[in-house]
Amino acid sequence: MARDVAIIGIGCTPFGEFWDKSFRDIFVEAGVAAIEDANVQGEAIDELFVGNMSAGRFVEQEHVASLIADYAGLASLHIPSTRVEAACASGGLALRMGVLAIASGHADIVAVAGVEKMTDVSVSAATDMLTAAADREWEGFAGATFPGLYAMIARRHIHEYGTTSEQLASVAVKNHHNATMNPNAQYRNEISVEAVLGSTMIADPLHLLDCSPITDGAAALVLAPADTARKYTDTPIRILASAQASDTLSLHDRADITTLDATVAAASRAHEMAKTTPEDIDFVEVHDCFTIAEICAIEDLGFFEKGTGGKVTEEGVTAIDGDLPVNPSGGLKGCGHPVGATGIKQAVEIAMQLRGDSGKRQVAGEIGMTHNVGGSGGTAVVHIFSR
Repeated sequence: MARDVAIIGIGCTPFGEFWDKSFRDIFVEAGVAAIEDANVQGEAIDELFVGNMSAGRFVEQEHVASLIADYAGLASLHIPSTRVEAACASGGLALRMGVLAIASGHADIVAVAGVEKMTDVSVSAATDMLTAAADREWEGFAGATFPGLYAMIARRHIHEYGTTSEQLASVAVKNHHNATMNPNAQYRNEISVEAVLGSTMIADPLHLLDCSPITDGAAALVLAPADTARKYTDTPIRILASAQASDTLSLHDRADITTLDATVAAASRAHEMAKTTPEDIDFVEVHDCFTIAEICAIEDLGFFEKGTGGKVTEEGVTAIDGDLPVNPSGGLKGCGHPVGATGIKQAVEIAMQLRGDSGKRQVAGEIGMTHNVGGSGGTAVVHIFSR
């Protein structure tokens, strides 16, 4: 019989460009923080799952599961350590693997983490590496980068629903505002709609400030069975649901590129598990790798009717003090996007909010959700959390 699972410890590094820190430094920093927060010793950990997209290309290091166990001081204990890869959804999927390990009864204490060191290569090299999360043969070789693919989604959304560039820009403005209140965020500066529209055009209609940055960072969680979680912390965060779905890797095989069907399916499964509806969710961290991605996400997750995501964002419905706060952390756009770590960071943010530990960006609510996407929607992972 499946067991309920709770978060008992969280840890997160600042996100940014860290020339004086290595890949090893940042994952140890996040992991140690999570273990200390959980009040457990390394000997108590039964298993470790690590989300990482491409250390082999970013820092020329493969076999990172063993490396992380080694530098976390767990190698002598011979704890099973597994790397999980699902492009930008690697972190969310690592969390799901940890949840399944405990829910199945296979493990009692599990550490899950995500890490990426992306700034040790040139921007053009990083862009090429990230393109490997798309269909290399049918998209990458034709010259389509991720800004280009999401620009196609944006252009179609504009055509179908009348979404405007100003509405796209309002996503970036909102998330930068939220990031000003997050000490771990990569960009803690306000921006304006005019600044977004005046920034360099990357792939029409997406400007530079419509795009998430290249980022270094790591985040970690410690999980335990919910019925024993209070042995470790007074504020355990219950994981009500963990759901995953897949879709075609390439855009051209989808019936409607403005809808990420994997998001729709994962959200539906998550709500079925948690016995919730979109109306029950008080706040959400969504995968805003580009501004259009947030607009599609809040529609595909069932919060708003298709085609209205831009309008409700522009009207302030998704602001930190709105009816449905979206990305109170600053999202990928403001907080940063170290691709393997993003899904874990989202869960760290939800846990902090449910604990009441988010300071100036604190929002009200009892139930939070995370939404993590791999590529242009080939993978989607949705989790629902409560106090």
